[in-house]
Amino acid sequence: MAIAASSILGQGAAPQTHHCALARWLRLGSGPTLADLARGQDLYVGTAVNSKALERDRQYRRLLAQEFNLVTAENDMKLERLQPRPNEFDFSRADRLIAFASHHHMAVRGHTLVWHQAIPDWLEQQDWSRAELMALLENHIKTVVGRYRGQIVAWDVVNEAIADDGTLRDTLWLRGIGPNYIEMAFRWAHQADPDALLMYNDYGGEGLNRKSDAIYDLVQSLLAKDVPIHGVGLQMHIQNNGSPSPQAVADNMARLADLGLQAHITEMDVRVQQPSSLDDADRQANIYQTMLQTCLQAENCNTFVTWGFSDRYSWVPGHFEGWGEALIFDHDYQSKPAYHSLIEVLTNYSTTGAD
Repeated sequence: MAIAASSILGQGAAPQTHHCALARWLRLGSGPTLADLARGQDLYVGTAVNSKALERDRQYRRLLAQEFNLVTAENDMKLERLQPRPNEFDFSRADRLIAFASHHHMAVRGHTLVWHQAIPDWLEQQDWSRAELMALLENHIKTVVGRYRGQIVAWDVVNEAIADDGTLRDTLWLRGIGPNYIEMAFRWAHQADPDALLMYNDYGGEGLNRKSDAIYDLVQSLLAKDVPIHGVGLQMHIQNNGSPSPQAVADNMARLADLGLQAHITEMDVRVQQPSSLDDADRQANIYQTMLQTCLQAENCNTFVTWGFSDRYSWVPGHFEGWGEALIFDHDYQSKPAYHSLIEVLTNYSTTGAD
């Protein structure tokens, strides 16, 4: 059972003061961290990293190194950041993240090589022949993956290539190259680093629905062509009053396992409608808890990544009006019930091997 905020404070706590009270009650203690519990369990508990916070915020760096054993770049390994100008690569931010991870003995997931967003203007606004666009994409993938060969445990090779209706998304890559850009991206990445896990990553297909069926069909077709794909990333950007059922997620992971593919939870956050209540915090904690349990119970899930860890730097308020508080630490780096629910799951897992 997730730790209930209401049970800590009592039902009569004044709504306007509950955040301060929770902060006092849920400060990090001297017990094991998420990373402590994950180490030695063949388990990655990770988070996306904001490069400005990493550079400027000492408390952010401390908590990041303390709580996680895997990191992924929120934006700094996307094409727009790595190739701001034609044929000019800027690896400075990505290199800093790699160095931080190495110093703190953390693994790194690469995110992402091919996406329809975060494309620089010089690329999007020019007309390219198919051959030119293929050469550009091949060079980008091989240069980036080759630079970090042996330092990245898994790459999100292709991100969000399927539209919400289950068809291939209309993108620069689909229009300019054709559907086989997906296949070629995986082949090029594998050539650059044969040891890295190569993943297809998407949102909205965590459970069983039209989109997850389309993702399943896509990866099955890639496997039939002997394309080097090793898993599917389930992003898990969800709201606390509309999450997929744990059983549906488990069934989806199981059918991917039947294909020999891993299933990672890659970008989890649970947004809460504002203003929030104690019940919202409880529901959020329960969702985080059940999704981590679902991952641990699946034979093919050994990675659980949140899309950031502090509400101070969450992308949610800027993209979903009226929503926020999506992560496991609040704006002031105080742990929330969601954090403690993850600790509870991992504590059970570390002592029993299953939850």
